[in-house]
Amino acid sequence: MFEKLLQETKDSFQQHFSRAPQWIVTAPGRVNVIGEHTDYNEGFVFPMAIERNVIICAAPALPEDNLQPGTAKIYSTAKRNPAIVKLSGKITPGPRVDWFEYVQGVIAGYLAETPSVQADSFVAVIHANVPLGAALSSSAALEVAVGTLLEAITEANVDPVRKALICQHAEHEYAKMPCGIMDQFISAMGAKDHIMLLDCRDYSTRLVPFTSPDLSILIINSRVKHQLSGSEYPERRAACFDSAKILGVNSLRDLSMDQLEAGKNQLSDVQFRRCRHVVGEIKRTNDAVAALEQGNYELFGNLMYESHASMRDDFEISCPELDILVEAARKIGLAGGVYGSRMTGGGFGGCTVSLIKTAEVDSIIASIRSEYKSATGIDADFFVTRPASGAHIIQK
Repeated sequence: MFEKLLQETKDSFQQHFSRAPQWIVTAPGRVNVIGEHTDYNEGFVFPMAIERNVIICAAPALPEDNLQPGTAKIYSTAKRNPAIVKLSGKITPGPRVDWFEYVQGVIAGYLAETPSVQADSFVAVIHANVPLGAALSSSAALEVAVGTLLEAITEANVDPVRKALICQHAEHEYAKMPCGIMDQFISAMGAKDHIMLLDCRDYSTRLVPFTSPDLSILIINSRVKHQLSGSEYPERRAACFDSAKILGVNSLRDLSMDQLEAGKNQLSDVQFRRCRHVVGEIKRTNDAVAALEQGNYELFGNLMYESHASMRDDFEISCPELDILVEAARKIGLAGGVYGSRMTGGGFGGCTVSLIKTAEVDSIIASIRSEYKSATGIDADFFVTRPASGAHIIQK
């Protein structure tokens, strides 16, 4: 799959610019196995890079490209028209969010925070097979790929943590999304055959091996994304921050379940339930990592189901389609090869993630596909993935 994507990107670059690329970079999407909405609460998350990628091919601009100095021309195969982005001077966010704002935001961040990074004009093509709007972090993959391209072009050596923070800042300021650090971090620093336990307070990591051929991660794209007002994520984030302040802690990471129960009367019902999800999810994440390391896959799966129930009932970010997928997996159960399942990502649509037995992949997919189509009329997308490598330079 990756080689096909790579060749398609090279071919598209050749088509647009009549020459071969000089630089080629890639960054993966991600799936969060457990630990949802804990990152901006300074908790723990357990993501892995997936075998779906953004690839960028690029080359120095030539006179026939008709580019002004200090600019780059970038095509996205998912969009009709190219974008012209600035590589120097004062760079500020545009009035509205479009795909190239992610690119421009990362470039602005590199220029501001790493003055040694100065890129001459270039042309590029972006191509990806990370599904858009599926909660698999296509935006972070794009941001991290752009950062990696700048490093290839300028031969800069940027610390991966710094890179992730620059890309996160781009999403905050240019894409207007106040995301946590997880997506950019795992795209930049993922490791093949490992899932990453990330402490979102101090950015320390622990790579947990996921090497057994008997286990697989199944991602199911519900192919729905419910139309929202745009305030749902900020509202939940604000509820967490406001509650922490009321309860006298720096973040919900510092709160035990007993402390939360003791302070229940100081919070609204909604605030309490939002906190209960986060405090419980932080513990579930650490318990799940321990279970995986001990080979207790049944416990790991049960924690996934508990996580989904908490997101459905307390954080209220699930939707009927995601619930149907999780319940279809639960029906199959251990006897049919499913250890556990949960929604993943920001919510209100997107994907579920399941831990399954590799030998039962085909039968599991067939069963869930049939049940979901019968219940919703929608054909879900399925793919099995191993933990993949993080961003890297393919050619420079």
